[in-house]
Amino acid sequence: MAKILIVDDDTTFCIMLRKWLEKRGFEVATAFSYKDAVKQLDKAGFDLVLTDLRLPDKDGIDLLRVIKEKTPETQVLLMTGYADIQSAVQAMKLGACDYIAKPVNPDELLKKMDDAFLPSGLPVSSTPAMRAEAGSNSLREEAESASSDYLEGESDAAKQLYNYVNLVSPTNMSVLINGASGTGKEYVAQRIHKLSRRSKQPFIAIDCGSIPKELAASEFFGHVKGSFTGALTDKTGAFVAANGGTIFLDEIGNLSYEVQIQLLRALQERKVRPIGSNKEIQVDVRLVSATNENLEQAIEKGTFREDLYHRINEFTLRMPQLKDRREDILLFANFFLDQANRELDKHLIGFDEKASKALLEYQWPGNLRQMKNIIRRATLLAQSKLITLDELSELRNQTIQPTGMPLRNEEAEKQHIIEALKQTGYNKSRAAQLLGIDRKTLYNKLKLYGIEL
Repeated sequence: MAKILIVDDDTTFCIMLRKWLEKRGFEVATAFSYKDAVKQLDKAGFDLVLTDLRLPDKDGIDLLRVIKEKTPETQVLLMTGYADIQSAVQAMKLGACDYIAKPVNPDELLKKMDDAFLPSGLPVSSTPAMRAEAGSNSLREEAESASSDYLEGESDAAKQLYNYVNLVSPTNMSVLINGASGTGKEYVAQRIHKLSRRSKQPFIAIDCGSIPKELAASEFFGHVKGSFTGALTDKTGAFVAANGGTIFLDEIGNLSYEVQIQLLRALQERKVRPIGSNKEIQVDVRLVSATNENLEQAIEKGTFREDLYHRINEFTLRMPQLKDRREDILLFANFFLDQANRELDKHLIGFDEKASKALLEYQWPGNLRQMKNIIRRATLLAQSKLITLDELSELRNQTIQPTGMPLRNEEAEKQHIIEALKQTGYNKSRAAQLLGIDRKTLYNKLKLYGIEL
């Protein structure tokens, strides 16, 4: 029977995890501080120490050093948040076998524990250096995988959103995700898919704003060779490719009226017919859509079909803007810093006081997408271990403030776009941020209203 020591200052978490592991046949002890853990180690030997990286008196790395000095055969598995990935890398080099992100997923924990007792692909007699190298590789792979995941956040707005996500994901309901550009709508769509019964089937994302009207039917339903000029080979449409899984239609409000009719028919009949084919293909897909526009207003204007709206909107999720979830700003900032460190092979550890203050005070008109880009640039420019205000020029020179003016009727919308362009020196990217839309949508609006630059 393997002996495990859990070290975490969250007593409730410790006790719950101990009971859970004991039910699975492990002998488990708990400690709530570095000092308490060292005492436990002196009393008895353990096969595995599962420790939080952050402890009230010292940190998990200090405990790791003691363990490797006293009982080098004892495996150490770290529990950590996204913001501490670099510290976890350091721990791997010092002999930790792996890490697991909080909140702890039980199935993932069991797998990592199995790997700790019998490291995959390595002999039991492997040296600490070999183990550290293998662990670092494992960490980097998981970190790269995690980089595509969405950090939920700890604000009340985030907790409410993900409570709804957890409720709707196991169902087959069509979900409409409504929110400003850059708030993470596609991440949420992916999360819904991963938590659904379709998680092992395909997830196909389509950017509706980038599809030319004449090619939309081919993109959705496919075509056969020779069905139109340029159809040089057969093409499998998104609905067939996503069969059994989830199809995500991003910026669905940009679809032309004609394409909306075709889409509605496919959803209602659960059949598609590739262009040029006389055969219908049965499809079973779950639909998740997203938009940054007010589709109810689009219905009133006659640009979006009401029957399609009700078909895609069995359940609505509203994405909070970053400015409305201040508790999450520094959490996301550190998360994106970890990503940038890995991508750029940098080793920054955080933000200085002035930079942190600027991050919290900025309005973030471009939301998470804007933050990610700004921090990536700052990481590249930084010359010390901390990002300073010098690297955050966009925040230091806050000349652009969101106007809060919604895009409504066509004439007002046109004038609002023109004014945003003037304020930004006709910089399309910054104008889009000011308007609270993405560049693609701005380009579509410029073309729609005949605005020439």
